[in-house]
Amino acid sequence: MSDVEWMQRAIGLAQRAEAIDEVPVGALVVRDGKVLGEGWNRPISAHDPTAHAEMLALRMAAASVADYRLGGATLYVTLEPCPMCAAAMTHARIARLVFGAWDPRQGAAGSAFNLVACDAMNHRVDALGGVLSAECGALLRGFFAGRR
Repeated sequence: MSDVEWMQRAIGLAQRAEAIDEVPVGALVVRDGKVLGEGWNRPISAHDPTAHAEMLALRMAAASVADYRLGGATLYVTLEPCPMCAAAMTHARIARLVFGAWDPRQGAAGSAFNLVACDAMNHRVDALGGVLSAECGALLRGFFAGRR
């Protein structure tokens, strides 16, 4: 599958978050064409500040291969990761990050920070942003417009 097709799947996961009144962000970890883990935002419903879509996808992926190192894997997510999620990706040795919408306030893959490519980190993640950004951004804008 292409990056666009995987991102479409991540958008479906984001819609699951929105259905439970969570910020609509979805993520999946893929290696060799196989989904190792997936997640959608659940910090409110799980009462867990770390229950971001990326963290849940990383946890599931690591459990599925019985290894916290996920070398060679790509993480797809609908929103540029925050610093917590970006750091977790580097610790997991994710090879590649593909995200949809940019997050200029707290994005950590090139917007506000660039932790995935930081020389101080022990691993660097190749990042590609803006894949289906219009669709991902519209989902987020629609969610927050309903709250105002």
